[in-house]
Amino acid sequence: MKKSEKNFKCVYLSWSVLCGLLLPLFSTAQKTCIPGNQSFRSGEQLTYVVNYNWGAIWMTTAEVTFSVNAAEMNGKKVYHFTGVGGTYPKYDWFYKVRDRYEAFADTLTLSPIRFKRDVNEGSTHAKDDYVFSQRKNKVYISEQRGEKTKFDSLNISACTNDVITAIFYARCLDFSAYKPNDTIPISFVLDGEVFNSYIRYVGKETIYSELLGNVRCIKFRPKLVEGTIFKGGEGMTVWVTDDKNKMPVYVETPIIVGTIKVSLNKYTGLRNSINCIVQKAKE
Repeated sequence: MKKSEKNFKCVYLSWSVLCGLLLPLFSTAQKTCIPGNQSFRSGEQLTYVVNYNWGAIWMTTAEVTFSVNAAEMNGKKVYHFTGVGGTYPKYDWFYKVRDRYEAFADTLTLSPIRFKRDVNEGSTHAKDDYVFSQRKNKVYISEQRGEKTKFDSLNISACTNDVITAIFYARCLDFSAYKPNDTIPISFVLDGEVFNSYIRYVGKETIYSELLGNVRCIKFRPKLVEGTIFKGGEGMTVWVTDDKNKMPVYVETPIIVGTIKVSLNKYTGLRNSINCIVQKAKE
């Protein structure tokens, strides 16, 4: 594969990238596993656009949408979280991405119950199905790669999440309990492994959003594991609204080649009004 194609491939793995961006931000293994949800509700939908910079070139390559819906599983009310992402059709000729992530979680504790992933990226197709047993502290794994399917189980701690539930779970955190430079431990399951890392709380900052205007945000820097796309360390920065919604607004991170920026593009069904917009002073 040519170097330029590898660079573009990093961009077109946009949904996987976004999960990689948001996961270390919002996964958590904090002091309690029952944060109490005042941040989102069934019917919420958040849409993001993914922009890639390589040299002097900026490209808007993909779109990702997160949704929350009410569902029932084994006679119990649950949240059904979905994340759907893909490249825009005009880029499909080069590297087509159509990915879907789903998770089911307890409405009271947000503990994960089941996680499903269907990834279609170029010639790569992967399907995962994870079933969590909180009573046994285990997750039962089915992973399909091509024509091969692997079955396994992992021991997990009480606060271990899947990558989608983790995003919503951490929006329930009380960030006022942390001081700038504090680190928050995180634990999550992905690709048949349990990962332990942390996020560093930076503080608060007002940034400009094309959708919202000037918005006061909570700011983080997660520690990333070095891989084929991301550099290791705390190079990524994330901003979420400094209100009850704790809605992700903007993510920026360097990758192995270039930079990725993810911006909130649309939102509907928020649980709370947005009250962190900073009005521009009159001249």
